[in-house]
Amino acid sequence: MKKLIAGVVLGVGLTAMAHGAGDPKAGEENAAVCAGCHGQGGAKPVMGVYPKLSGLGEKYLYNQLVAIKDGDRAIPEMTGLLDDMSDQDLQDLAAYYNDQDMVVSQADPDLVDQGSALYRGGNMASGVPACAGCHSPQGTGNEPAGYPALGGQNAEYLVEQLKAYRDGDRAAGSNAAIMMDVASKLTDAEIEAVSSYISGLN
Repeated sequence: MKKLIAGVVLGVGLTAMAHGAGDPKAGEENAAVCAGCHGQGGAKPVMGVYPKLSGLGEKYLYNQLVAIKDGDRAIPEMTGLLDDMSDQDLQDLAAYYNDQDMVVSQADPDLVDQGSALYRGGNMASGVPACAGCHSPQGTGNEPAGYPALGGQNAEYLVEQLKAYRDGDRAAGSNAAIMMDVASKLTDAEIEAVSSYISGLN
């Protein structure tokens, strides 16, 4: 039993090391090409449909970069941008953006109550779980699990992604099945409300 526990601890430790191996300084050197859409430090994208990359979580960012480079997550605007980057380059880029501070947006006051109720308590009637269960009450995410920090993210981007999960258009990655199931139970109005709430969460 002790060997089993030791093996699990070692495995978790090695996984954590593998996903925490990026060098932010090196990542900054490759980030210039990203700033054109995502803004300096990934904190202020030029359009609401582009995500903020700052502080999302290194493991999550790395996994998404790999999925985009491999073609598993299709983003037309990023076609070819990662082709010449090595796996270490992607780790470094993820580490750099994770080190940046998230700039929190402003939630729509008319949607705060509904959005807060969904984020913190879900919708028992339709089987929607609370977002806070995976992404934390403050929206800081869960780095070991690869669940991104959501607090402060652009509402427009969140709406687009939740609908993509719901429609099955975003299905890449080990956690996609979770989000596809959650989003399948959300109405358009709920997506708008919870996305707005998350954009002002900190």
